[in-house]
Amino acid sequence: MILHFTELLADIINYSPGDGEIFRYLFYSVAVIAFVYFVIWGQTRSLYRANRLLKEREEALKQVALQREELEYKNRNITDSLVYAKKIQEALIPSASFFQKHFRESFILFLPRDIVSGDFYYIHQSNDRIWVVLADCTGHGVPGALMSMIGLQTIDRIIKTGECRQPSEILNVLNREVDSIIHREEGFSPGIKDGMDIAVCLVDRTRNELHFSGAFLPLYMIRKGKLIEKKGDKHFIGSSMPHISYTNHVISMEEGDNYYLLSDGYSDQFGGAENKKFMNRRVRYLLVNIHEYSLSDQRDILEDNFTSWKGQNQQIDDVLLIGFRP
Repeated sequence: MILHFTELLADIINYSPGDGEIFRYLFYSVAVIAFVYFVIWGQTRSLYRANRLLKEREEALKQVALQREELEYKNRNITDSLVYAKKIQEALIPSASFFQKHFRESFILFLPRDIVSGDFYYIHQSNDRIWVVLADCTGHGVPGALMSMIGLQTIDRIIKTGECRQPSEILNVLNREVDSIIHREEGFSPGIKDGMDIAVCLVDRTRNELHFSGAFLPLYMIRKGKLIEKKGDKHFIGSSMPHISYTNHVISMEEGDNYYLLSDGYSDQFGGAENKKFMNRRVRYLLVNIHEYSLSDQRDILEDNFTSWKGQNQQIDDVLLIGFRP
C-alpha cells in the first residue's frame, strides 16, 4: 500500500495536466494532502497516547515503590516492637534453666507462632511445695501475649499470698479475677470467649503427692509404661460464670513417674502425608514411646517430630509442652 501511494504521489508531482484536466489534478492533489495529513495526525495521536500511558505507568510504579517503602518501614517498626515485647515477656516467664533448678529432670518445649506468645508457664516454690502452671490464652501473637501478661501477673499474686492451698482454689479465684478484668464494662457479649485454658499442679514433696486442677487442659502421667490422663474441667478461665468450682485431683507420686502438661498447639498442627491435625492420640502414643529417655532427649524428639510433621505448612498456634519427673 505504501509503495502504491509513493508511485501515485510521484505521478502527481510529474504530471502536467491540460486545461481540461486541471480540476481532476487539483482533486487528486487535495486527496493526497488530506491522506498525508490524516496519516501524520494518526501517528502523532498514537505517539501522544503511548507517551501518556508511559507517564501514567511511571507514576503508578513510583506510587507502588513509595507504598512498598512505607510498608517496609511500618513492618520494621512492628517487628522491632514485637522483638522488644518478646524480651519483656521472656523476662517475666521463667527460663528452662530456672525450671530445672526445681526439677532437675525436666524440659520445656516452647515454640511461639508469632514472636510473642499467648501460651505461658509459671513456677514457684514455697518450702517443699512447688507450683507449676501452664496456660493457653485466647489467640496468639499480640492479643494472646497481652492476655498472658494478665494471667501471669494474676497467678503470681494469688499464689504468693498463700491463701490458696490447692490448685482448684487457684482456678476458682483466677476465674473470678480474670472475668472481672475482661468483663468490667456492662453490656459485654457473654458469647465471646476471652480468657485462657490452664493446668495447675502442686508438687508436695513432704507428702509425696501431686495435686492437679485444669480448665480444659489435661495432665498426662506415665507410670510403668502406662499413660494415665487427668482431664481438666470444661470451663475456661474468664468464662463469665464466676461461681464455677474446679475439680482437684490428688496423685500419690512414685519413683519413675513422668508428668506432662501441654497446650493444644502441638496436637492441632496440620501436617503429615495427608495434611491432617496431629491429634491428641498421637501425642499420647509418642509420649509413651519416648518416656524412658532422658527429659532433654524427649524434648529434642518432640521438637524434631513437630518440625517433621509440620513440613512446609505454617505453624497455626503457639506450642508449649512441659515434662518433669518430681
